[in-house]
Amino acid sequence: MCGTVVSNLKSRNLTGVKLLLVQLVDAEGNLLPTYEVAGDTVGAGINEWVLITRGSAARKETGQENRPVDAMVVGIIDTVTVASGMLYSKKDVERMY
Repeated sequence: MCGTVVSNLKSRNLTGVKLLLVQLVDAEGNLLPTYEVAGDTVGAGINEWVLITRGSAARKETGQENRPVDAMVVGIIDTVTVASGMLYSKKDVERMY
């Protein structure tokens, strides 16, 4: 997650929903030039890697059924491991700050 989005005028169904600007990564952990705005149900912070769900799955969480969102943050990632090894560790990132 790389930032927040503020919208004072929006659908009433989005009242109280934190909106995040999420940048996608590839399988090697490289940042892609692709961004999405996603609602946040878990309280993610800047520079955290998050799990997003899209489409109708974004509205499956209890209380989100009537929200007009197509992407929702549903988890904060602790680690990502691929065949070549550890791609991301939240613990390692926290040590850098």
